[in-house]
Amino acid sequence: MDLHELAKQKPKFESGHRLCAGCGAGIVAHQTMLACENRNVVVINATGCIEVTTTVFPYTAWKVPWIHCALENAAATASGIEMAYKSLKRKGRIKKDIKFIVLAGDGGTYDIGLQSLSGMLERGHNVLYICYNNEAYMNTGYQRSGATPLHTETTTRPWGKKIHGKPVRQKNLTAIAEAHNIPYVAQAATAFDNDYIEKVRLGLAVKGPTLINVISPCRLGWGHPANMAYEISRLSVETCFWPLYEIRNGRFRITYRPKKIEPLENFLKFQKRFDHLMMPENEKDLDELKIIVEEEWNALVRRENCNRVCTRIVDTKIE
Repeated sequence: MDLHELAKQKPKFESGHRLCAGCGAGIVAHQTMLACENRNVVVINATGCIEVTTTVFPYTAWKVPWIHCALENAAATASGIEMAYKSLKRKGRIKKDIKFIVLAGDGGTYDIGLQSLSGMLERGHNVLYICYNNEAYMNTGYQRSGATPLHTETTTRPWGKKIHGKPVRQKNLTAIAEAHNIPYVAQAATAFDNDYIEKVRLGLAVKGPTLINVISPCRLGWGHPANMAYEISRLSVETCFWPLYEIRNGRFRITYRPKKIEPLENFLKFQKRFDHLMMPENEKDLDELKIIVEEEWNALVRRENCNRVCTRIVDTKIE
């Protein structure tokens, strides 16, 4: 894929919005719109950072049809719009093919909007759902969410002698989506442009519900320098904190394997939310997080290896 050619497109997401400098969500929105190329799309945007900064009345950064909905009902809104579109197309009142894209943060996806999302996936609506995952409720002051990792400090789970940040692990949203038996599910990161854009293309090309969970660094909530958004995203993958993979019709594949896995500290040390884990007295908590990351990565590698063996067996039987 030639990113230079993609960049020559007329922008569907304009600059001049009010997202923070170094915000991962803005990169997600820009790359998503690049992947749409010449498709007709409608964007459904849940309340959150992207919504409040890109549509400050009377201005908008969007050059495509766009609708704002509540924090908890983005998937339900998309379902209704998609059904109305199908009805109008059957009646001949709409001729063009249209694809529907949801953009929602982890608060509106992992937690408040999970029931709505599950219904959309189970019913089989032709919608691409993208969770820009900054691992907390960033738009309202950085409170912990279901996506917040173990031992992360937030405003509602601070670090102290009695409370060591968030005491439980985050949900596995990607696995939850996969359990709905939908045709395409993926994890992505903004620093891996080609990988993410290709996954959005696939999500748009597939008939039926699809979901992409993309990690989205937040300069304010994560506490990293504004010029490190890409580097933080890259390190999340290179340390295996955020693996990149996809499941197409049940077939699992890791889409990027680090040549040399970097120490987890290389990802954590640039973020204030993990400052306490860099202290010698908190080595036990750091080791616990390292074990979780390593176990989850090894489980994905075993799954892919098993997939390959099973594929070879099936192919042999066919021959």
